[in-house]
Amino acid sequence: MATEVEVEVEIVKPHTDKREYRRIVLKNSLEVLLISDPDTDKSAASMNVGVGYSSDPVGLEGLAHFLEHMLFYASEKYPMEGSYSKYILENGGQYNACTSYEHTNYHFEVNSDCFEEALDRFAQFFLGPLLSADATMREIKAVDSENEKNLLSDGWRMPQLQKHLSDEKHPYHKFGTGNWETLEVQPKAKGLDTRHELIKFYEENYSANLMHLVIYAKENLNAIQSIVEHKFQEIRSNNRDYISFPGQPCTSKHLQILVKAVPIEQGHKLRIVWPITPSILHYKEGPCYYLSHLIGHEGEGSLFSILKSLGWAISLYANEEGWNREFSFFKVTIDLTDDGHEHMKDVVALLFKYIHLLQESGVRKWIFDELASICETNFHYQDKISPIYYAIQIASNMQLYPPKDWLVQSSMPSKFNPSIIHSVINQLSPTNAR
Repeated sequence: MATEVEVEVEIVKPHTDKREYRRIVLKNSLEVLLISDPDTDKSAASMNVGVGYSSDPVGLEGLAHFLEHMLFYASEKYPMEGSYSKYILENGGQYNACTSYEHTNYHFEVNSDCFEEALDRFAQFFLGPLLSADATMREIKAVDSENEKNLLSDGWRMPQLQKHLSDEKHPYHKFGTGNWETLEVQPKAKGLDTRHELIKFYEENYSANLMHLVIYAKENLNAIQSIVEHKFQEIRSNNRDYISFPGQPCTSKHLQILVKAVPIEQGHKLRIVWPITPSILHYKEGPCYYLSHLIGHEGEGSLFSILKSLGWAISLYANEEGWNREFSFFKVTIDLTDDGHEHMKDVVALLFKYIHLLQESGVRKWIFDELASICETNFHYQDKISPIYYAIQIASNMQLYPPKDWLVQSSMPSKFNPSIIHSVINQLSPTNAR
């Protein structure tokens, strides 16, 4: 096993940021960013594990999310049920976790004078969780209850519909939340023991070399480093590689389709979605920043100004979503009026005319430079956000970007490359749309 290494990296940070940063790599290959903020009254931690629902075994959809629930239950060091959450809440804190396509993020925030003990309880998630048999059934019911709640939310229903209408052989198609059917009924019918599969999944995937940790605390960097070394360097590492699933989730039969769905909320939303080359592969060139800026523009002569003058749209925004290094989607969402709903085909036609105009007029350097300048100003003079959300934001990006760009991520495009931007514009074609 490698000795503990401290790696000095110049991390780009905002001009107004007085906090101190240090990247370290523990002897178990766990990569950590330490943040010292003497002015904070809250301290926070976020652990990002590089495995999500895309790795759920066949026939056990929702297992990664179920494991997320189970880690909160109890640990070998703190066997009393719910002691972690109780300690956090009693000391002015909050906690949560989130399972996404290829990440699971655990995080908490607490009063700074209680941080070290809270961090010790948190570390047990990755050192010795009990994953008890008596909690299994209850937490499956909790996952099922969470899914029932999601069924009443368009924010959950519509993305799941998008996944459902994709290649069944691609993990993007999976039902990541899980419910009683996928975690109890179906496994039992196949002779699978869900808890046995849960423990197996944890032991195979929760490896220190697949984890990234952010610690935000009041103490100086040396003191924070000492605490982190003591509490986290014994997390087991099996040196496994990240699991990737190359290939696109949308084949030709999943494109050029029109889907109509009745929403829970009142109103009409029109979404046009294109699979595109992930812009993280060219994050310095910022192709999707450029396109989002132009398509989502609301000034005179913009697509939105025309739709609004016609009385067809209330809002319009464009952005990249659902992305990783393998695939991505560009989405335009338009809130339509009742009259706009009646003219949906005309709205779509105007959108494609506008995109065609962008294709014909070419990529303009002055637009890119203006956008880059705005992004740079926003980055360097941003307001401080709460420690917990800052930690989550950085931990989630540590796997994706080189250390010097952990704070910047893709929020500051700096390299003008018209061919890369144009290649993405060309992917926004009628034949490639959903």
